[in-house]
Amino acid sequence: MDKAATEPPQAPSSAADQARAARLKALHEQVQRAEQALGAKRFGEAAGICQDVLEGAPEYPPALALLGAIFGHRGDLGRAVSHIEQALSRQPGVAAWHSNLSGLYRLLYRFDDAVTAAAEAVRLQPSVARFRVNLGKALMDRGERARAIEEFLAAIGLEASHPEAHLAIGQILLASGEMKPGWVEYEWRNQLEQAKGMLPKMATPAWNGMRLPKDRLLLIGDQGYGDTLQFVRYAPLVAARCGEVVLGCSPDLAPLLRSVRGITTCHSRWDEIPPHRAHCLLSSLPGIFGTEIATIPTEIPYLSIDAALIRDWAERFEQALPPASLRIGVAWAGRPTHPNDRRRSMRLADFAPLAAVPGVAFVSLQHKFPTADNAARETLPGMLDISGELRDFAATAAAIINLDLVVCVDTSVGHLAGALGKPVWLMLASPADWRWMLERADTPWYPSMRLFRQGRPGDWQAVTSAVASSLASLPRRR
Repeated sequence: MDKAATEPPQAPSSAADQARAARLKALHEQVQRAEQALGAKRFGEAAGICQDVLEGAPEYPPALALLGAIFGHRGDLGRAVSHIEQALSRQPGVAAWHSNLSGLYRLLYRFDDAVTAAAEAVRLQPSVARFRVNLGKALMDRGERARAIEEFLAAIGLEASHPEAHLAIGQILLASGEMKPGWVEYEWRNQLEQAKGMLPKMATPAWNGMRLPKDRLLLIGDQGYGDTLQFVRYAPLVAARCGEVVLGCSPDLAPLLRSVRGITTCHSRWDEIPPHRAHCLLSSLPGIFGTEIATIPTEIPYLSIDAALIRDWAERFEQALPPASLRIGVAWAGRPTHPNDRRRSMRLADFAPLAAVPGVAFVSLQHKFPTADNAARETLPGMLDISGELRDFAATAAAIINLDLVVCVDTSVGHLAGALGKPVWLMLASPADWRWMLERADTPWYPSMRLFRQGRPGDWQAVTSAVASSLASLPRRR
């Protein structure tokens, strides 16, 4: 919170002034307590304090702004925006509130408003790096990448080690195909607040790519499932430089990834990992190997599935699906805790255009069927829900092997299908993640993947209509 909004008033000169100052001091102290509760993620307590303040002082701007921030954390974006706008109407000079409002506008796809609010924060306090970063993010949403980079560079000028600014530049560079500087800046992801504490205190150094022909190296799946599936392709290259390679990853991925060439063993607990000479994050490997677009490893498939498991799924689908239909696996929602999930995921009801395509049988590849979509199960009539049978990624992979096509949003299912070399159509939000680059309908990471992009942020209907049209033109099974 900006100091101008929370500092207590100066010493009063009259009895009336003293009474007013005492009241403002009490309000200020209450809001401070609410800020502390919010910082500790005690959202109910923080909201309760703010509401108590507003009962006695309905127009007190700091309480309005803080309550708006709390609503934002809870996902109640309408009330969040309303409260911060009210606060700014009464006290317009608080840069932090304009910046917070910009972030909310971005979530609501109000990108012009987001840029205006973020720019006002910068105008009020041009020397604060985080306000420059937030303006850069709003400009990225609007597709103004050159201006966004200017703001990120300005932020770094103010704060040389600002990880968000560095990472944002890296993501723009990678999306634009400037891979060498992009990988350098991409390493700043490890300095983000949410990345701190991800690893225990490591007793070995981070690997720099040097040859260790007699030593063991630990690879670490450091990001989401999709990132791990994307970057594990580098394991054979690592194995060519090291005596032995072991992988630390999620237990959901271990049964699948232990089959990757070059990996000796997979471990899901830190206390199980054997002694090693050095360690390396999987997502650092593209930079270590100096990856350019033309040198992305594309020996696909780089995952192998147990033949008996594949046969089990073949029998399952033979019994459950119409024999002459195209078998289409679908996934419309990613992990809810993903920072960009609000944009990248859709609702099952958005798949309605696909239901009109004849000769198609749909299989839900959602690991957990979203509760919010239970009422929309008939959006795709006859869709087979196998979520209770997808115990890990090996099971999901074996199911995908028996499908003709996978249609999904930007989630791990897409990476899995691509790594298996299966046809996969990926539906992308706008702006898309850096790895899908700009304006391409294909991707150098997965030759069997086709990209369907939003033409307008938030517009899934046009995307699913395009998918349905392309689906209708596919040849049917005999």
